[in-house]
Amino acid sequence: MLKSSSLYAAIDLGSNSFHMLVVREVAGSIQIISRVKRKVRLAAGLDSNNMLSEQAMERGWQCLRLFSEHLQDIPNNQIRVVATATLRLAKNADIFVQKASEILGNTVKVIQGEEEARLIYQGVAHTTGGPDQRLVVDIGGGSTELVTGTGAKAEQLFSLEMGCVTWLERYFSDRSLTEENFAQAEKAAHAVVAPIADALKQHDWKICVGASGTVQAIQEIMIAQGMDELITLDKLQQLKYKAIQCHKLEELEIEGLTFERALVFPSGLSILIAIFEALSIDNMTLAGGALREGLVYGMLELPIEQDIRARTLRNIQRRFQVDIEQASRVSQLAEHFFLQVSKDWNLDSRCRDLLIAACILHEIGLSVDFRKGPEHAGYLITNLDLPGFTPAQKRLLAALLRNQQGPVDLATLSQQNALPIQQAYYLCRLLRLAIIFASRRRDDTLPALRLHAESTSLTIMLPYRWLAEHPLRSENLQQEVQWQGYVNWPITLEERNSSNS
Repeated sequence: MLKSSSLYAAIDLGSNSFHMLVVREVAGSIQIISRVKRKVRLAAGLDSNNMLSEQAMERGWQCLRLFSEHLQDIPNNQIRVVATATLRLAKNADIFVQKASEILGNTVKVIQGEEEARLIYQGVAHTTGGPDQRLVVDIGGGSTELVTGTGAKAEQLFSLEMGCVTWLERYFSDRSLTEENFAQAEKAAHAVVAPIADALKQHDWKICVGASGTVQAIQEIMIAQGMDELITLDKLQQLKYKAIQCHKLEELEIEGLTFERALVFPSGLSILIAIFEALSIDNMTLAGGALREGLVYGMLELPIEQDIRARTLRNIQRRFQVDIEQASRVSQLAEHFFLQVSKDWNLDSRCRDLLIAACILHEIGLSVDFRKGPEHAGYLITNLDLPGFTPAQKRLLAALLRNQQGPVDLATLSQQNALPIQQAYYLCRLLRLAIIFASRRRDDTLPALRLHAESTSLTIMLPYRWLAEHPLRSENLQQEVQWQGYVNWPITLEERNSSNS
């Protein structure tokens, strides 16, 4: 049974949606207990004098009555409630805030734009892997936050008065998806970003991450359409033209776009296109967390680890009682193989990191049952929260673990979109071989292997008489040659002659 004192809640009263996150701390990370989101579209209730309508306030209060039940058993000092852009602007915000505080039994704090940007960055830093120097983009309903930082430290904080709800009302009020409407929305967004563009570019970020519903929607579309996970300007332009072909907002249908996200998708897309152009962004990935996670981690006062993925992998190993020594053995062998073929197979550091992660996690299925272990492992990775790994990377890891032994299922490897398909195939081959060669679970029985790659062909050079002296692994290796051969992954086994041994 969970004690109420172990629970923490963060509520974000955004301009488009209200969100509530309830978590508990587990091994230096957070475990999500409940996540509730409701579309309130508070910003749509602002009139030309920045007065919030009674109807919009009532929509918000009704949502908070729903949230309040979850909070009754959580101590007040473990709850944070913040309001953002719309309530910063609304002249009658105090009316809404007072009643909202009464409904929740907790103070609602209207935070300024810089504070919102700082919390967003903290949420990203705690949950998102990749290089330390980053640009974070969060397009909300009423404001857009742009933050640069290194590691745990946010360095430039900007909150801009534009959002997907306000841009919807200004530039798509006729609900027409025309080139003219998009052009006006993009031009206006450019004008908002232009004064800070040079300062942001000087930071020289190594990775750009998006932490908003717009970016989430684009990721869902890309997954549904079989694209890789990197958001680029070219892909955004393609989505814009698909939207224009639908003519009307009510008729907007793009494969992978949910009905819930459709209303503010074109306005959010126009803002994101302008940001990409103004800041010369090459590509963007989806962040693992944002404002709510920033609030929660702030309450828990957990340090930001430099390598979030390493923390995640350690936590999962502990949770599922993985044999850490064997995982390390397989990882070291796989890395040894990787270094020998990476140039010929065009594998980069991103491929290496994902291969090592698969090695570290490959035995988690044993915690369910030995039979169908790879299937259990794939299921667990698909459904576990993995801070530091993007949704696409999770799908790749699940596909690799499902294919760690036995017949190769090319379909599951082809459905991931974290890496080009051929690179995913190569990682699968290296993982399978590392598992076979390390199967004695002892360091002193690992052979001195050489791998040579030529196109898709792989030659494995073994010590003299190694196959005869290790009959079980030899049998498994001969079977593996057949499994990989069935999917046109040719392997040749060679033993050095005695004079060279």
